[in-house]
Amino acid sequence: MGSIRRSKTKRRTRDLDQVHEDLSSEASIQKLSNQPLDETKPGLGQYYCIECAKYFETDFAKTVHRRGKNHKRRVRMLKEQPYSQAEADAASGLGVEKYMKFVETYEQAKNKEEKEKQIKENEMVIE
Repeated sequence: MGSIRRSKTKRRTRDLDQVHEDLSSEASIQKLSNQPLDETKPGLGQYYCIECAKYFETDFAKTVHRRGKNHKRRVRMLKEQPYSQAEADAASGLGVEKYMKFVETYEQAKNKEEKEKQIKENEMVIE
């Protein structure tokens, strides 16, 4: 009876793939950062950390949290691409070609973003 381990649901937050989806579009970021007043949430739902999916009582508590180790660790984990169903299928041997095409397009998009970022930095240096 004592060997059954139950998961704690009180402090459970959103998983990384769900948060990654929230951060994928500007509209969802705006929606989460400008929430309507809600009496059931801490701080009336106005102080929300999107990366950690947590509500805070005050703006000061949120800024202290953003400087902390747990927040920085979570942001670092969110920089990685979350696992997808295509990746799981490829690991089991199904749909390897489809997954390889996905990886190629992802790498091309990543390289394109890096080049655009370098161009913007060079333009700022020139000015």
